[in-house]
Amino acid sequence: MARLDSVNIGRPHPNPHKKTGVTGIGKQPTLEPVKVRAPGPKTSGLGSGLVGDFIGDGKHHGGDGQAVYAFQREDLDEWERRLERALPNGFFGENLTTLGLEINDARIGERWRVGPQVVLQVTAPRIPCATFRGWMGEKGWAKTFTAAGRPGAYLSVIASGTIRSGDPIEVIHQPDHQVSIGLVFRATTTERDLLPLLLAAESYLDRETLEMVRRREIFLID
Repeated sequence: MARLDSVNIGRPHPNPHKKTGVTGIGKQPTLEPVKVRAPGPKTSGLGSGLVGDFIGDGKHHGGDGQAVYAFQREDLDEWERRLERALPNGFFGENLTTLGLEINDARIGERWRVGPQVVLQVTAPRIPCATFRGWMGEKGWAKTFTAAGRPGAYLSVIASGTIRSGDPIEVIHQPDHQVSIGLVFRATTTERDLLPLLLAAESYLDRETLEMVRRREIFLID
């Protein structure tokens, strides 16, 4: 059964890679139960969906559509092999490090029950930003990460509650389309010809992705 390998909380520390000057990307696993709730809109909301988790750039991160970030331990293990360095849970900035769940195949709009209370909905892939590039300290990291096509998923909070390390993860709903996290990531980064395929999940797409798809359609018509 899929489960949480860890729940990770970020504390503020200096960020020389963005004007905000502070980041919570280097998250640390906690054994304590963590409250999860919808944080509200970016900028004016609470930031992260996890109580106690810090987000430095509230303009571009956090908010209801990016309340929680999940990345699978299996992919961290693969990056450890490729980069020949240790990558502990939370190092990629993920709130949830999972085991036994193929996150990149999750459909946009898919819902997971995490533990006995919390329900999360898959919203979008993670796009590497300047903070992530600088934090990793690997030459060409954004390009390398993007080429791998395994970005992990942002999630919104449908039902609040408490989670902790070891909690089971159950997929409780899959929408009637085949638009996965991996497909959205490729379509919006390296394979723009795939953008029209995302319309199969139109009602679940975030505003930025939907605008990108529509611009592509206009270009094709013109």
